[in-house]
Amino acid sequence: MAELPSEEDGFAVLPPAELPRPRPGFLRRMAAGAWHLLSGFWFLIRHPSFWPLAALPTVLAVLCILSGIALGAFAIPWLETHVLPGRGKVAAGVGILLSLALYLGTLLAGAVAGLAVAMLVSAPILERLSRRVEAYVRVHVVEHAGGLRWEMAQAFRGALYFLLAGPVVLLLSLIPLLGPPLGLLWGAHSVAFQQTDVPLARRGMDFGQRRAWHRQYRPESLGFGLVGVIFLFVPLANFLVAPALTVGGTLMVLELEEDLVPPDRPERRERVRGAVAEGSSEATE
Repeated sequence: MAELPSEEDGFAVLPPAELPRPRPGFLRRMAAGAWHLLSGFWFLIRHPSFWPLAALPTVLAVLCILSGIALGAFAIPWLETHVLPGRGKVAAGVGILLSLALYLGTLLAGAVAGLAVAMLVSAPILERLSRRVEAYVRVHVVEHAGGLRWEMAQAFRGALYFLLAGPVVLLLSLIPLLGPPLGLLWGAHSVAFQQTDVPLARRGMDFGQRRAWHRQYRPESLGFGLVGVIFLFVPLANFLVAPALTVGGTLMVLELEEDLVPPDRPERRERVRGAVAEGSSEATE
C-alpha cells in the first residue's frame, strides 16, 4: 500500500479539513430568538443614555396596549351573542372551548392592535432608537442608497402589515381547537416582522425580501415574536415592551446578519471605535 507524502519528503502537508458544524435544532434556534428580546430589556436597563428615546414609545405602548385589551374585553359580550352558536346548539364541552378561544383571541387581538398603533405613531422615534443601538454595536450604521425617506416608507408599510394582524388573530382564534395556537403563531410572526423592519430596510431589503429573511430565520423569528406577545400581558414588563422589541429586533438582525453582539465592556467598544477610525484615516491617506 502506497504511503502518503510527509513533510520529511519535502511535501507540504495540508491540515485536515474542518467539518461544517451541524446547524442547531429548531427549538434551540427559537430559544436564541427569544433571548434577543430579553437582551433588549437588559440593554435598555444597562444604558441610561437610551432612556430619553425610549420614554415616549413606552408611554404610548402602555396606553395603546391597555386600551386595546379593554376594548377587546368590552367586545366579548357582543361577539358571544353574534358569533358563537346559541346554547343547546352545540355540546357543552365544545361551547366552553369556543368561548375560551373567543376570550383569548379577542384579548390577544386587542393587545396586538394596540401595540401596532403605538408602533405606528412612534415610528420615527423607534427608528432613531434602532439607529443608535446599531451605532453602539457596529460603530458605523449601514445606510441604504434610498436614504431615510425610503427606509421610513418601508417601515410604514411594515407597520400597516402589523396593524392587520389584530383582526387576523381574532378570526383565527374562532377556529375550534387549532385556532388559538394559530392565532398566537400569527401574532408572533407579525410582532417579529414589524420589529425587524427598520434594521432590515437599512440593509436595502424591500417588503418581499424581508419576508424571505423571516422564512430563512423562522425559528429565531417565531421565538422572538412569541416572547414579545407574552410580554404584552406581563405587568411592568409591558411598560418597556415597545422599546425593548425595537432594541431586541435590531440586536437580532446584527447577530444573524453580521455575527455582531453588544460589547461587554466600554473599553472594548472604544478599542473597536479606535481601530475603525485608524483604518479610515489610513484609507484617506
